[in-house]
Amino acid sequence: MSPLLPSFPPAVLALADGTLFPGHSIGAPGETVGEVVFNTALTGYQEIITDPSYSRQIVTLTYPHIGNVGVNAQDAESTQIHAAGLVVKDLSRRVSNFRSEGSLEDNLTKSKVQGISGVDTRKLTRILRDKGAQSGAIVAGKLGDDIEALGKKALQLAQSFPGMSGLDLAKIVTTKQAYPWCEAEWELHGPNGKPAYRNLDQSKALKKVVAYDFGVKSNILRMLAERGCELTVVPAQTSAAEVLAMNPDGVFFSNGPGDPGPCDYAIAAAKEIIERGVPTFGICLGHQIMGLAAGAKTLKMKFGHHGANHPVKDLDSGRVAITSQNHGFAVDPNTLPDTVRVTHISLFDGSLQGLAWKDKPALCFQGHPEASPGPHDIAYLFDRFVELMNATQSSNSKGGK
Repeated sequence: MSPLLPSFPPAVLALADGTLFPGHSIGAPGETVGEVVFNTALTGYQEIITDPSYSRQIVTLTYPHIGNVGVNAQDAESTQIHAAGLVVKDLSRRVSNFRSEGSLEDNLTKSKVQGISGVDTRKLTRILRDKGAQSGAIVAGKLGDDIEALGKKALQLAQSFPGMSGLDLAKIVTTKQAYPWCEAEWELHGPNGKPAYRNLDQSKALKKVVAYDFGVKSNILRMLAERGCELTVVPAQTSAAEVLAMNPDGVFFSNGPGDPGPCDYAIAAAKEIIERGVPTFGICLGHQIMGLAAGAKTLKMKFGHHGANHPVKDLDSGRVAITSQNHGFAVDPNTLPDTVRVTHISLFDGSLQGLAWKDKPALCFQGHPEASPGPHDIAYLFDRFVELMNATQSSNSKGGK
């Protein structure tokens, strides 16, 4: 290696099946365990690793060249890195972008997150695709450490991780207390001529929405605010009674990590709120929780959906949208009650992607329509939620006369 390039300490990624991938440490020294998954997005590595839905997961990025545009505060989807670790083939040695505020490597190190480069991510992805997502571990050493010793330790750690099934992570990553949100969508030329997020004028807010935080991404909240929603974000274990006491026009159930099954508190809240006829919208984990509240069951997927190029068909319009996805569990369509109908399906594997209630103003979607990262094709779901609130408000107004 050229003396002009930095030297990286050794690191090893181990899968529970015994496969070892030696490489270079690109983050903090130490060790981490989690479920190893792959993400096929070509861009948006910072949005990916700061997505709380990746808690307890080691993310493999299939695009080979990562880190070239650095990182910046505006692109973070939460206040910290939530991915348990990061696996890449090539880490860019140079950072070049007018918005960059630092390198990905420094960001990982400061956040005390382990990362590894120099991995054959094509081989790793094939293993995960064929065998399914696996428990794994990254052990990042120091210069001069023995690679074989690192590998043995990594393998022991990988085989000790129990997997994601049964893990309630929503109550771990959620906010500790309720807070208001008024930040709207990003614009290239803000008030001072620089990139910035708009702020919702509270006096012009059209709808009062309570958002459950199971690991919510910031851009989801921004897209709701952009549509005139005055948001109050509440902790995952907030009861339905507390939310209904706020007299909201609508309730939102956010994305988040882990298995939806153990989230009995959220399932109970969703069931009561939907039954009360309050317009309700769920995304990702929120979608699964709403499905469970309806009486359906969820299942663990073989390797899940993680990427920004997933085709999803809207059964109402027949249109196909390219969507961003990040989930390892799904609602089982064979267990759906008669009170709900399927609105969207994945064209990759036919799995369920969207639901709507036949007798209540409620809808939910499995993917991430806020497009961070990813396309904006499915953003119209936010508009549908607003339309549900408008229709319900109009119906209640007529009923009161």
